[in-house]
Amino acid sequence: MNHALLMGSMCAGDVRCYAAMVKAGEVVIDATERSLPLRHSHHRYVIDAPNGAVKLTVPLEGSTNAMPVMMKDVLVSEHGNWRHLHWGALFSSYGKSPFFDYIAHDLQHIIADGEQKSLLDLNMELHRLIVDFMDLPITTTIVTTEQEVDEALQHGALDLRGKVGLKRGDRLALANVPYYQMWSQRRGSFTPALSILDLLMNEGREGIFTLLKMSEDSSIL
Repeated sequence: MNHALLMGSMCAGDVRCYAAMVKAGEVVIDATERSLPLRHSHHRYVIDAPNGAVKLTVPLEGSTNAMPVMMKDVLVSEHGNWRHLHWGALFSSYGKSPFFDYIAHDLQHIIADGEQKSLLDLNMELHRLIVDFMDLPITTTIVTTEQEVDEALQHGALDLRGKVGLKRGDRLALANVPYYQMWSQRRGSFTPALSILDLLMNEGREGIFTLLKMSEDSSIL
């Protein structure tokens, strides 16, 4: 029997994170998380560009060294025209991918034209779009008090906070299953652990079969 996953809020989390979510079927997002480690993907995601992987970062208000406030109170900065730059990078990387045209309007509405003040709001809008578009069997709950977090753990939720979306990789028992990537033939190699947006752009709803295959031998969830 799989348990719910307790996770931090991530910005278009990587394929491995979503494979774990699909395996569990239920995800609890901790909006009270503090001291967010910069190695974690709370405000960063990695896409596949013509010349290799590119990391995109959402700028935040205030210092990001310690992030003493709760995730639900972290604010997005509009510094550096990041929305325009992110959308330009996505268009350059995936404009000719098989499923870009199907999701472009909704994705542009969130990233390029969005007015989210809260990082949590931005992340959850992206998460809901990804789950809906790929028709993923994931139930998502946001908990906003420490009591709710404790209750989730008491009910057997597997705590993956700070253990996924890491700069140096994670220790989850998930296989890196190759899938079609538009730029892989040019480079001659598959790039694992990219943002779920990469799988979405290249495989659309069929991407769920890649996620299932990644976790089919996993016994940790």
